[in-house]
Amino acid sequence: MIQPFRTAPTSVYFCLILTLAFAFGTAALAQTAAPSTSQPAAEKAAPVPLVAAPAADPEVKPDGTATFRLAMPNAQKVELDLEGQHDPIAMTKAADGAWTLTVPALAPQYYSYVFLVDGTEVLDPRNTEIKTSFFVNQNIFLVPGQPAMPWEMADVPHGVVHHHYYKSKIVGIDSQYYVYTPPGFDPRSSQKYPVLYLLHGYSDDPSAWTAMGKANVILDNLIAAGKAKPMIVVMPWGYGDMRVIAQGWASWDDPSLVASNLTKFGEALYQEVMPMVKRQYPLSDQREEHAIAGLSMGGSETLLVGLNHTDDFAWIGSFSAGGLGSDHFEPRFPAITPQSGAQIQSKLKVFWVACGIEDGLNQPNQKFIAWLNKNGMQPTAVHTPGMHAWMVWRDNLSNFAQLLFQTK
Repeated sequence: MIQPFRTAPTSVYFCLILTLAFAFGTAALAQTAAPSTSQPAAEKAAPVPLVAAPAADPEVKPDGTATFRLAMPNAQKVELDLEGQHDPIAMTKAADGAWTLTVPALAPQYYSYVFLVDGTEVLDPRNTEIKTSFFVNQNIFLVPGQPAMPWEMADVPHGVVHHHYYKSKIVGIDSQYYVYTPPGFDPRSSQKYPVLYLLHGYSDDPSAWTAMGKANVILDNLIAAGKAKPMIVVMPWGYGDMRVIAQGWASWDDPSLVASNLTKFGEALYQEVMPMVKRQYPLSDQREEHAIAGLSMGGSETLLVGLNHTDDFAWIGSFSAGGLGSDHFEPRFPAITPQSGAQIQSKLKVFWVACGIEDGLNQPNQKFIAWLNKNGMQPTAVHTPGMHAWMVWRDNLSNFAQLLFQTK
């Protein structure tokens, strides 16, 4: 007969558990006490050679000189293409195959640059600061000022840069815009802020005015010093017709495409961006607290939007405008005539037309100023040293922003 299963007494299980625990514990202690034949973890080989980090490039000295280095031993010719210089500068090859160059003292500014290696553009592998655009990427470095310049980060209260995305039906793309809000901005407050629409140039995108132009840093510093009014800055997508990017620089030889791009930009600004920003941020409704400014292509867009909508804008700043041509301005500014010019001018608090004297667009800008004068308008003509470069435009913004929304 099969006997029914019976459980063992609890005491039996308890004794068995104690026996097993003692056996395992003794084995573990013996293993710990035995000398190890394996290499300690701390002494194992590192996954990469432990060498000192390379020095940053370029090396900027207190006197403003800068030394560039590029290890390219198989290259036959290496040049430095530096922003603000008319021509690339030849570099010298050392015995170890490294190419070097020390440039004379530079003015305190941010500069972009790229190496030309046997005619091919090459980024500096020892500099992680990069300026992007649709056509070329370049490195960036700072020559600091003594005292610091308005575009240098300082120990002051900082505003916030907001990034917005939206679908543009007019341009036919997934578009975007940036908005700077000043230090102390509180969206729950009833305070209304003046607004500056700040437009970028051709080949760039809306990030250019903060990434390369340092607009947010400039505003932070000016506001902290009491030199500028707290304001909201809107930096929109600057293209109305993306064929101007698809076809590259040759687009500017096609008048109909240029006109389409500029016209549709204005439509996108008025019909899409401005209504959205007004819903999202507490903007002043007064035209006396609305300004518009821009560089290069954005300078032309500034003039077209601002001068054709003086009921909406009282402050206009054009920096190195490009794309308007050098004659036949009447079709683009139909409201400006010898009879109306003075009255239009009287509605503007500040009207700047600025350009670097070494800029290839200086002559067209001077012709535009002459046309305005002929029609009874007197814009402030700003002539600064420099080429078609960010050094000019940072300086333009630093000075123009101090004029905005002032009561005097």
